[in-house]
Amino acid sequence: MAPILVVNVGSSSFKWSALEGDGALDASGNERWTPSAEAAEAQVSRVLERVGRPRAIGHRMVHGGPVFVGPVRVDAPVRATLETLRPLAPKHMAPALAAVDACSRLLPEVPQVCAFDTTFHATMPEEARLYGVPPAWAEPIALCRYGFHGLSVAHAVRKTEALLGGLPPRVVVCHLGSGASVTAVREGCSADTSMGYTPLDGLVMATRPGHLDPGAVIALADHLGISPRALEARLEDECGLLGLTGTSDLREVLARADGGEARARTAYGVYLTSLIRTVGASVGVLGGLDVLVFTGGVGEHSARVRRDTCQAFAFLGVALERDRNETPDGDADLAQDGAPVRVLRIVAREDLSVLTDVQRILGSARG
Repeated sequence: MAPILVVNVGSSSFKWSALEGDGALDASGNERWTPSAEAAEAQVSRVLERVGRPRAIGHRMVHGGPVFVGPVRVDAPVRATLETLRPLAPKHMAPALAAVDACSRLLPEVPQVCAFDTTFHATMPEEARLYGVPPAWAEPIALCRYGFHGLSVAHAVRKTEALLGGLPPRVVVCHLGSGASVTAVREGCSADTSMGYTPLDGLVMATRPGHLDPGAVIALADHLGISPRALEARLEDECGLLGLTGTSDLREVLARADGGEARARTAYGVYLTSLIRTVGASVGVLGGLDVLVFTGGVGEHSARVRRDTCQAFAFLGVALERDRNETPDGDADLAQDGAPVRVLRIVAREDLSVLTDVQRILGSARG
C-alpha cells in the first residue's frame, strides 16, 4: 500500500516523512525550504520522485485560529479560511500554505489533511485562555491564548503513557527547540501552556524574546521608530539567545560560557531562569508534579539543560540518575529509581501525531 506523506514546513526548513499506517518510517528528509511557489513545487516533486504517489498527505499547520479546533481535510473553502489565519503566524503559515498549494497542483486527486499545533490546547479552560482585556477588544480579532507545539506535546503524552504503563494525572511537557514552550497536562489534556496568541510568547528562545511586558513592546516600537508588523518581524528573528549573544545555537552559548565569556553565562542564566519560572508556573496550575518531560532538539540532546532544570525542582522530589541523563537512548526514563517524579526524555515525532490526525479524518470520511 502507498505510504502517507507527512509534510512539516517551518520558516526555513522542509521536513517530510513517508509513513506506513502503523507509523513505520519508509523514508524521510530535512532540507532548507525555498520560499517561492516554483521552488516549493520543485522540492515537493523531488520528494515524490523518491517515495512515489502517496495515498494521502498530512500537513503540520502551526495555527488553527478560532476556526479549526481539530484536523480538517483540505478543500477550497478550507484553503480560503487558512489564508485568513496567515497574519496570526506569518513566518510559519506562509511556507506551510505554499506546501499545501504545491501538493494540490502536483497531486490534485490525493486527499490532504491539515493537523494543527493549536488543537491539543483547545481543552484549556476559559480562565487559562482569556486575556484581561474587554471582550469588545478581543472578540473581533479572536484574541485569546491558543498555545502551540501541540502535535509534539500530544506525541509526548502518548509516549509517556506507553513508557510508564499509564498516564499520571500531572505532567509537564517541555518542548525545547529553536521555538520552545511548556505545557501543563492534566489527565491527558492541556490545562495551560506558555505560548499565547502567537508563538512569540512564553520562554526565551533561540531568536524570540518570549514574554515581554506590553509596555516594553510599545516602548520598543517608539524607540526603533517602526510599525507593529516590522517590530513583530524583528522580535521573531533578532532576539532571544541570538540577541543576547550573537548566536542562536545554545551549544555555542554553553561552550562560550564554559570558556569564561560573561555575556554567554548571563544569556544561559536568562534562558534557564525563564524555563524554571515557567515550569514552576505549570506545577502550580496542576497542583503538583508526577512527570517532567523533555522533548524537542534541546530537550532531547542537552543533558545540561535537563540537569539544571531538574535541580531547581529537587524540593519536589525530582532527581535525575546521572548516567541515564548523560547518555540517554531513545525514549527513556531518566529519573533515579524510586524518585516520586519521573523525568522522561522523549524524541519529538510530530509526524506521528499528524499521521494519527490524517487517519482519523480520512477514516471518518470513508465511513
